[in-house]
Amino acid sequence: MKIYTKKGDTGETSLIGGVRVKKSNVRIHAYGTVDELNSVVGLVRDSITNKETIDQLLEIQDRLFVIGSQLASAPGSKMKLPDISSSDIQNLETYIDKMNDALPELTSFILPGGDLSVSYSHLARTVCRRAERWVIEVDEVEKVDPVIIEYLNRLSDYFFMLGRKISLDNNANEIIWKPRID
Repeated sequence: MKIYTKKGDTGETSLIGGVRVKKSNVRIHAYGTVDELNSVVGLVRDSITNKETIDQLLEIQDRLFVIGSQLASAPGSKMKLPDISSSDIQNLETYIDKMNDALPELTSFILPGGDLSVSYSHLARTVCRRAERWVIEVDEVEKVDPVIIEYLNRLSDYFFMLGRKISLDNNANEIIWKPRID
């Protein structure tokens, strides 16, 4: 099987279910950004050694594939796809709460960075926020399972907390943002 089909050479692609749409379609932006996020999550995973966090990130990557497949499915498609559920959101909240309990209280904004793996985590957070915005835009045109939007919203919180936790674990400095007010 060849990797190229040449079917997309005219600027269109197929959704699951066979419907052809422009590659500039908001749905393509949404699941393309989820795919980009999944790649960035791989960077985060490859930059750390904590087994528990690696397992969490593998679970998150699986969930992102589920979200991507749902977004890539044409409205009304009869193809059976894996689901994302509120228990996936609860898992993220459990991970977030556990990290939060180990961290000092945050009283100011922090600048992303301080360690390469922290930077990757903040990159994941910002790509996740962009994916969330695209999914919300799809939802304005064709209803999206609200659990997807909730999951992406919570996932960006997870990556913020993960960045802070990695910073603590790696003894990296969290740099407080000190706005200049003239």
